[in-house]
Amino acid sequence: MEARTRLLDSALNLFAERGYAKTSTREIARVANVNISAISYYFGDKAGLYRAVFNDPRTNPNVDPAIFEQDELDLRLALTSLICTFTDSLKQGEIMETCMKLHFREMLEPTGLWVEEIDSAIKPAHQGMTRLLCRYLEIPRADDDVHRLAFSITGLAISLMISGDVMMAIRPGLIAKPRAIDQYAARMVDYALAMCEDEKKRRHPVS
Repeated sequence: MEARTRLLDSALNLFAERGYAKTSTREIARVANVNISAISYYFGDKAGLYRAVFNDPRTNPNVDPAIFEQDELDLRLALTSLICTFTDSLKQGEIMETCMKLHFREMLEPTGLWVEEIDSAIKPAHQGMTRLLCRYLEIPRADDDVHRLAFSITGLAISLMISGDVMMAIRPGLIAKPRAIDQYAARMVDYALAMCEDEKKRRHPVS
């Protein structure tokens, strides 16, 4: 498995730097210090390797829609699971920054994996979250404001992933250590709960 991990790490760096089309399997194998046949053994081909890199759970965590489907409504627990899914990956440091670069490149030079991820992972998680919010807000179905709220909550965690370099330049202590990241995540949960409470008050004003 060490060879497989080296291939994933080397391919991540090269794909992020050069893009899918301009990165050769021979170069990936050379950087990973493995025989080129290892790519076929572990991933099938270049496309399979790229898919494995793009979907690597170490750097591309997917939100499990099941966290929104608990029998008893525990909004804090669900939002904590959601936000920590993203923030925990930040503890890996530089490899996470490279993953973000890969995702930006995928958007600019699409291979179809980003669209696939939206359909297979992001959309189901978003729909699960809107159902949870409907239960909390005591409304029958999601309207535009529920979707806005869901996107805004998810955006709290995503902003931490895409703005890491800005934070390190302005206030590095906020995300410099795992403990600091956990503290940031806890505060984001509080912010998310406040947004939900405000939306509930807006819909059900006290007379």
